[in-house]
Amino acid sequence: MKYLLDVTSLELFKEKCTGCGLCAEVCPHAVFAIKDKKAEITDRDMCMECGACAINCAYGAIKVDAGVGCASAIIGGMITNSNPACGCGDSATKNSECC
Repeated sequence: MKYLLDVTSLELFKEKCTGCGLCAEVCPHAVFAIKDKKAEITDRDMCMECGACAINCAYGAIKVDAGVGCASAIIGGMITNSNPACGCGDSATKNSECC
């Protein structure tokens, strides 16, 4: 399932990655793969920002602002039958459609 397009806070710092593969193992949506002994992000939009990857990375190679902001926007949009508005983006798009 893809969540909101182009809004995830997920960051990967390849220079810190040791290629242990734990991020790929714990990610519930297969956002990570190990290629050439380093992690890489396969599809950022699949990230649900649960934080499992960052919590389990002993080397600080992954950063994600784990929380419910975008998930809350999706649920709110479903309940009100409207487009999700999570407040992400620049001031011109704040509180507008995110997907």
